[in-house]
Amino acid sequence: MSKKSIALLFLLIVAPVILYLLWPSDESRIKKLFKEGSRAIEKEDLDSVMSKVSFNYRDESGLTYLYMKELMKSVFQHMNDIKVEYENLKINVNNKTATVEMDVRIISTIGNDTGYILGNLPKPLHVKFTLEKEKIKWLVAKTEGLPFNF
Repeated sequence: MSKKSIALLFLLIVAPVILYLLWPSDESRIKKLFKEGSRAIEKEDLDSVMSKVSFNYRDESGLTYLYMKELMKSVFQHMNDIKVEYENLKINVNNKTATVEMDVRIISTIGNDTGYILGNLPKPLHVKFTLEKEKIKWLVAKTEGLPFNF
């Protein structure tokens, strides 16, 4: 066997192993999704927030993707200095779906008043998200526990 054949065979065997070890897990992708989503909300970046939501979004309140987009646009128009805090993140992945549960607090300023919009210091709001895997990307498809009258 020539050196080229050995090198090619080595690459064919080792490359998939290295790729598997370096490819991020579903849990790490989901954590990144919520971290980026929280930052996008704080920056009031509507396009970035909605890029984390599936076009098939439908929740217990009857909200769809388009209604959610309009709601977020309204929130960003009325609120300033939004801060998102979440903790107790629990991720359960099952093939192409996942559920994420977390405790959330959102602080914001409306006019001259600053306070908790969702949750509060002693009792955060418990929220459950259902995610769908579309190709290699996880997107939020349903939310439970959010009061959309804030």
